[in-house]
Amino acid sequence: MGSDFEIAFITDAEIKKRASSFLQRYHPHLTIPVPIEEIAEFQMGIDIIPLPGLHHVLEVDGFTSSDLSNIYVDEFVYTSRPGRYRFTLAHEIGHVILHKEIYEKAQFKNSQEWKRFINDIPDQSHSRLEYQAYAFGGLILVPAESLKRLTNKYVKHIQASGISLKKNWDYAWYCIEDQLAKDFAVSTQVIGKRLTKEELRELYR
Repeated sequence: MGSDFEIAFITDAEIKKRASSFLQRYHPHLTIPVPIEEIAEFQMGIDIIPLPGLHHVLEVDGFTSSDLSNIYVDEFVYTSRPGRYRFTLAHEIGHVILHKEIYEKAQFKNSQEWKRFINDIPDQSHSRLEYQAYAFGGLILVPAESLKRLTNKYVKHIQASGISLKKNWDYAWYCIEDQLAKDFAVSTQVIGKRLTKEELRELYR
């Protein structure tokens, strides 16, 4: 089934443009943390449905129904891992925005059919599908301008405290990334990748 679906190449610039349009429509004030759950449920009309043991059975934290009306999330992630839960929602919304036609064409009716759909997609195409959703998710949860502004703020705090950024590079960025993760309500891994993508660390070398 999956081999019938062509996963189109989307440039990083286009993903960034689509993410910016999404934020302009659903969260134009760009306050953080971005209220991704409220956006999904109340603005996009998507039902969020926790499923016990989803990760154990399918080895994913979440997936989206073929008609794009439901996002299913592992119940443990839903109740006990807020940062991971928020990113799961953002990632799945990436599929809703970027892969609408693919999902609707697939017409899977339950989790097992979804798994067959995913397993049938060739590895390279599947990697492209997931990368696009991951990139989109990071961009809407950690908007570039907010990230730049807060990174600059915390760099100045570090320097004002007497810590040399150049001499204590790893420690300083550990502290900065930890605070940014709290502000954006995401993992430090997500922050690290966003900092790399925006090339923000390089500004302070």
